[in-house]
Amino acid sequence: METLRDILDAAARGVFPPPDGRTTVVAQASHRDAGVLAFTAHAVVFTDEDPRWVHDTLAAVPCDALAAPMNARFLAAFLERTGRTSETIDAMLVGSPLPGEPALPLQEITDGEHPRIVYARRRRAEVRAWTTEGGVLVLGRGIAGRLEVSVEVDDGVRHQGLGRALVTAARQLAPEPLWAQVAPGNARSMRAFQAAGYRPVGSEALLIAG
Repeated sequence: METLRDILDAAARGVFPPPDGRTTVVAQASHRDAGVLAFTAHAVVFTDEDPRWVHDTLAAVPCDALAAPMNARFLAAFLERTGRTSETIDAMLVGSPLPGEPALPLQEITDGEHPRIVYARRRRAEVRAWTTEGGVLVLGRGIAGRLEVSVEVDDGVRHQGLGRALVTAARQLAPEPLWAQVAPGNARSMRAFQAAGYRPVGSEALLIAG
């Protein structure tokens, strides 16, 4: 049976679920994460809830069937049924590993109680973080164990290319495809990731355990 990780690994290679207008339901890879992934004309709901509930609830949403998995009414019902919380619908981007060493002078944070690491552990496992002047780079394993990246850039050094340099450095630190979750409205971040070679592959709504 195809797992959530199988679907993500295939998408990282450019192989996507068939654009047949259907919704695939797969088991959660961990208790921490449930949610919805939307690809072109195909959605994936990852949950330990009854698949019949998923399909029946989707069918009752008064909108185009292709839009139902990311429709607010379905997501609200999903949140209520699971008792989880959610923040936003993100764009999913993925970048392949790059050879060479990062051009930025990065210093790894070795203090496991550093606030940035503590915060990242709420969403990811095996978290590692690096600092450079004006920014922070974080890697960790998120949905289905995929490797994910996030960055922070200080206000005083924005618009100078640091975000792009950080997410490029992340590809050089990564031994495997590297995933990013970016709010579509965050145009600055979207541009930085795409300029660094990350490819948009879909969208996701992550439901977080309380």
